[in-house]
Amino acid sequence: MRIVAKIGTSSVTTASGEIDTTMVQALCDQVAQLRVAGHEVIVVTSGAVAGGVAALGLSQRPTDTLTLQALSAVGQSRLMSVYNAALERHGLVGAQVLLVPNDFVDRTQYLHARETLERLLGLGCVPIINENDAIASDEIRYGDNDRISALVAHSLGADVLVLLTDIDGLYTADPQRDASARLVQRVEADDELLSVRAGESAGERGSGGMASKLAAARIASWSGVRTVIARASASNVLLDAASESVSVGTTFVAHDRRLTARKLWIAFAAQLGGTVLVDDGAHSALTTRGVSLLHAGVVEVRGDFEAGETVEVATRNGDVFARGLVGVNAMQARAGAGKKSAELPDGVNHEVVHRDDLIVL
Repeated sequence: MRIVAKIGTSSVTTASGEIDTTMVQALCDQVAQLRVAGHEVIVVTSGAVAGGVAALGLSQRPTDTLTLQALSAVGQSRLMSVYNAALERHGLVGAQVLLVPNDFVDRTQYLHARETLERLLGLGCVPIINENDAIASDEIRYGDNDRISALVAHSLGADVLVLLTDIDGLYTADPQRDASARLVQRVEADDELLSVRAGESAGERGSGGMASKLAAARIASWSGVRTVIARASASNVLLDAASESVSVGTTFVAHDRRLTARKLWIAFAAQLGGTVLVDDGAHSALTTRGVSLLHAGVVEVRGDFEAGETVEVATRNGDVFARGLVGVNAMQARAGAGKKSAELPDGVNHEVVHRDDLIVL
C-alpha cells in the first residue's frame, strides 16, 4: 500500500509556535511501523513558517509575503532536522522535497517531480514534502499543503490520503459553536458534502481549514484515492486510517470513475488564464452531452489568455461549472463570441475548448 500523510501546522507545532518534537516522533513511529508492514509512506508537512517565527522569537506571525518567505527559510531546516532525527531512530532516511505550483502546472515539471518521488521511494527513503514558501510568490502559491498532498497522492497513485489535523474529522456544524454537531464518519464519492463551504482557516498558526481539506478530499476522490481526515494526536491514527477495517475520523470514499491525469491536472492543478461565459444552451450541452465548446455558445470572455492555457467555463451569471484548455486566445474568443463556425475567419480554431480538454466540475 502507498500512503500519503499530511500534517498541518496546528498539529506539528506547539501553542507557542515551536515545532512539536513529540508529535513528529509519534508520526514517524507510525511511519516506521507501516514501513515494517511493507507499505510506502510519503509525508507532507507544514510548520516551516511557524518554526521560523519561534526561532526568531517573534510575538506573532507576520502577514507580508517577503517576511513569510524569510521565516520559512529559517524554519524549514529546523523542521527537517526534527524529522530526520525521528526517522533515524528507526533506521529510516528522510528526503526533503520542496514543491511549488509550477511543479503541477507545467506538464514536464509534473512528470519530473513524479519521477523524482518514485526514485526516492525506490531507494527506500521517506519523502518529506512541503511547499517551497521561500521562493513561491503570493500569486503563484497554494497557501496550504492540503491540495499539494492530494495532487501528490494522485501523481503517485496512492491508495490512501490521510489529512491529520487538530479536530476529529468533518462535523455537521462547527463543534466549537454548536453542541449538537456530530462527526460525519463516511462521505460517499458523489455526496454533496464534498462541495460544501466549510471554515476557511483552522487557526492563527496554520493557513488551511476544513474548506481546503474538503477540496483535497475531492481531488483525491476523483483520483480514485480514499481519504481520511482525522485528529493528529489520536493514538495510532495513521495506522488506523491506513486500515479500512478501523473506523477513524471521516472517510471519503474513492470515486469509481477516476479522472485521467490530464483532466485532473486541468481541473485542479493548472493556473487560470481567464473565464469564458456561455449561454444556457451551451451550458446544457457541455454538462449533459459531453460536447466541445464552440464559439456560438460564448457570450462573454474575461481575462487575457493564450491558446493552450486553462480557463474557467461559467454560466451567464458567472457560476463556474467547468474548466478546460482553450484552443484560441482571448482576442479570438471575444471576436468569435456568438458566431457560427462558418462565420469565423480562416485559421481560427472552431472549438474554444475541445471536449477532451474539458472537465465538468
